[in-house]
Amino acid sequence: MNLDDYIAEKEAEDPAFREARERLRPQFEFRKALIGARLAAGLTQRQLAEKMGTSQAAIARLESGTRLPTIDTLYRLAQILGVDFTITPQEPLTVRPHKAA
Repeated sequence: MNLDDYIAEKEAEDPAFREARERLRPQFEFRKALIGARLAAGLTQRQLAEKMGTSQAAIARLESGTRLPTIDTLYRLAQILGVDFTITPQEPLTVRPHKAA
């Protein structure tokens, strides 16, 4: 059994597991999108940290979910990575490449 099968089985068997997974989905999607945007920009955690004026450990905390970003941090990430972060009732978080005006 692979991980996806295991998760699907747990969600089918356990409503509390399914609810917790849905509740945490926005944070997971943010972390996944942040890592993807950093990699698409060709940056290591250390390089992104240097551009942000912070430490590699701070970037690792954002990517691991142990620290939630401030609005200022999201703004700086968007500028450096060239992405737009959007939060709506329909989509808890999307990350798209920034469109030039």
